[in-house]
Amino acid sequence: MNWQSWLLWGFVATIALTTLSAGAQGAGLTRMSFPEVLGLAVTPSRDKAKLYGFLLHVGLGLVYSLIYVAIFESAHLANWWIGGLIGLAQALFVLIVVMTLLPSVHPRMASEHYGPTAKRVLEPPGMMALHYGVQTPLAVIASHVAFGVILGAFYHLR
Repeated sequence: MNWQSWLLWGFVATIALTTLSAGAQGAGLTRMSFPEVLGLAVTPSRDKAKLYGFLLHVGLGLVYSLIYVAIFESAHLANWWIGGLIGLAQALFVLIVVMTLLPSVHPRMASEHYGPTAKRVLEPPGMMALHYGVQTPLAVIASHVAFGVILGAFYHLR
């Protein structure tokens, strides 16, 4: 594995994904800020949650980029379209599996079955995160595909 290439392009791809996600929220395409959702899992302070969530999101992006790199190395091939396909697969996994399971592990998120409480104030995302807006799946898919395209296009195999 090319550690320098992974660290550089994993970081760049993660920052791009985070920027696209924040841009989609700012443009009104989605109400979801996944870094804020992550941050609220570790602190009740919405102000601190944004910073903690951003740091967690960058860390998780680097971890996930290791999986992409392992696939590239295993296939002895890294290019933009393979990266994009892996990004699409990851986006679908996030939308279908992670978003559905999130209320069961998030300490401040209401569930589909019990609703909000004084402690659980976040709305559950629902299947495909549609509770955060009908364009949320498109924003998630676009940002994850971009993540994969950047990694696939610029990661240098050993």
